[in-house]
Amino acid sequence: MGVIIGMDPHKRSATIEVIDEQASVLAAGRYGTDKAGYAEMLSAARKFADRVWAVEGCNGIGRHLAHRLVHDGELVVDVPPKLSAQVQVFATGNGRKTDPGRCALRRAGCAAHAKPGAGPGRGGPGGDGHARRPPR
Repeated sequence: MGVIIGMDPHKRSATIEVIDEQASVLAAGRYGTDKAGYAEMLSAARKFADRVWAVEGCNGIGRHLAHRLVHDGELVVDVPPKLSAQVQVFATGNGRKTDPGRCALRRAGCAAHAKPGAGPGRGGPGGDGHARRPPR
């Protein structure tokens, strides 16, 4: 397995951390969700081969970014907010959203529990809940 790119999406920005199998943070950044910010984020992520995106709330706040990533050929898995909160409680620190390493800890824990093929689906009616890469 290569790297997991954990994403904490918001309305106008997304914070990502790239972590390896030992949960070491290889890269991190905060990007806008506009066209330029998304392109910059995707460019930064594509420096890593064999990557999987773990996006919190693919059926909620992370939906628009998850769909864009799948459309661009990226493999995306959904990290349910409930599971994210559970990992956060067991992390060191005071459990606040601004704790350093919160994103990496959440994604590492969630990715370990994610079932292969679980993801945001294709969106819209009839989506089957599986991560997809568009046919080439």
